[in-house]
Amino acid sequence: MSNSWHRHLGIYGICRSEDRLLLIHKTGGPYTGRFDLPGGSVEPNETIIETLHREFLEETGVVVTPLRSIGTKDFLVPWVREGYAHTHCHHIAGLFEVAYESGDPSESPRIDDSLGAEWVPISQIDADQASPLVMAALDWIRHGVLDWRTKRYDSWEMKA
Repeated sequence: MSNSWHRHLGIYGICRSEDRLLLIHKTGGPYTGRFDLPGGSVEPNETIIETLHREFLEETGVVVTPLRSIGTKDFLVPWVREGYAHTHCHHIAGLFEVAYESGDPSESPRIDDSLGAEWVPISQIDADQASPLVMAALDWIRHGVLDWRTKRYDSWEMKA
């Protein structure tokens, strides 16, 4: 069987407070059952900065201030979605560092692809429970540079 691809372009924020990251509990897409960065698709007539503000408020209940663009990262992930012909996802992500301004993620709404948000200690995050976006963010935090090379996953497990 040949591969068919779904391409997704999203804008995401890296929001840290001391030794913690603000993450969502993903319930849709190839990262189901894992921690993920807040963010998502740009809507019509919306700038990427407006996307950051909207997605953070929708997914975390938190207001943020964008500080700087970190760069772009892409991932190739096996993903079979019921009712769709694709076998893989090409996820292209624009990443930004953002600063927490206000709001309580413990009161974040449960929306279509997220079960809410929480501050997660960086020391407790690993590849088994986090999306590739989160792992790229951790790499950037630790080394100060975002690896621009495409990350290909030949096998990928969605968590229940």
